[in-house]
Amino acid sequence: MPLPTSTRELYYPKMGSYTYLEFRESPLPSELKSSDVLVKIHAVSLQYRELMISSGTYPVPIVDNLVPGSDMAGEVLAVGDGVTEWKVGDRVCANFAPLHLYGDLTPAMRSSVWGCEVDGVLTQYKVFSKSALVAIPEHLSYEEASTLPCAALTAYNALHGPIPVKGGDTVLVQGTGGVSFFALQFAVAIGATVILTSSSDEKLEIGKKYGAKHTINYKKTPDWEKEVMNITGGVGVDHVVEVGGPGTFPKSLEATRFGGWVHVIGVLDLQNDASATSSVVFSAILKGLYIRGIQVGSIALFNQMNRLLVSRPEATRPLVDKVFSFEDSIKAFEHLESQAHVGKVVIKVA
Repeated sequence: MPLPTSTRELYYPKMGSYTYLEFRESPLPSELKSSDVLVKIHAVSLQYRELMISSGTYPVPIVDNLVPGSDMAGEVLAVGDGVTEWKVGDRVCANFAPLHLYGDLTPAMRSSVWGCEVDGVLTQYKVFSKSALVAIPEHLSYEEASTLPCAALTAYNALHGPIPVKGGDTVLVQGTGGVSFFALQFAVAIGATVILTSSSDEKLEIGKKYGAKHTINYKKTPDWEKEVMNITGGVGVDHVVEVGGPGTFPKSLEATRFGGWVHVIGVLDLQNDASATSSVVFSAILKGLYIRGIQVGSIALFNQMNRLLVSRPEATRPLVDKVFSFEDSIKAFEHLESQAHVGKVVIKVA
């Protein structure tokens, strides 16, 4: 079968809103370099950052005429003559930051993230370096696997940092979006007790089905940090997966035990209120807390996470909220923005 010479993709002719997205045809390389792998992209999952990028509020430079998307799952169509790691037909994901092979993130690695300073993966075909790819666990569909590169790996990184979550620990998970739901699943699979927060009783019921032992509706219980302390007998939780930002961060500190860990995911801006910043710093010092910013994870960590997925397939199976066709991609962005989803929003490209 002849290889494709072009790819149909979504791009931004101008920034400001995801409604500006348009389709275009772009050429593919006529020949693969020695370490190249041509992949047919089957599915792409969306991250909240896509909304920030489209609106111009994401604090990172954006390439002109950007192709969005950072998380994909696909099938190898062809390989360069120096590629022995992959073969035609292999099912693969690309890592969120393709240069992040192992260890700590560097600025150069951060600049390689798909769909930001370089074009993303919301396209039919794409050429990747052989080192950027990770094998998909056999039991997962393309749609499920597309949720792994950012949401799953971020949650896994949060729970497996310098002091990993262990059985018997108590973990506070905020919300029921992609990262949060993976954090719930991974913590339960490890044997931890999860306290889950949400503004929706319906979403909290879904969380209970996936193993959350305690749930708190933060709209009905605005002082939810006090309820967390009640649940833990006044001790506080061992770990917090913090996704709320400035409005929840001080409460997360109050809900954490002395010497506990707060894993910060997303963009925080505490500089606009000096008194709030001072209060946060004082709370962290007073309780001897460890605050760790999470920037997804390396390819080595991705492979480590996949071993957990394979060993606990049902407990860790990704929750896909809704799948949209490639033609309905803008509707997928709308669904993401509505925050009506639990788990992940996915676009079926092929």
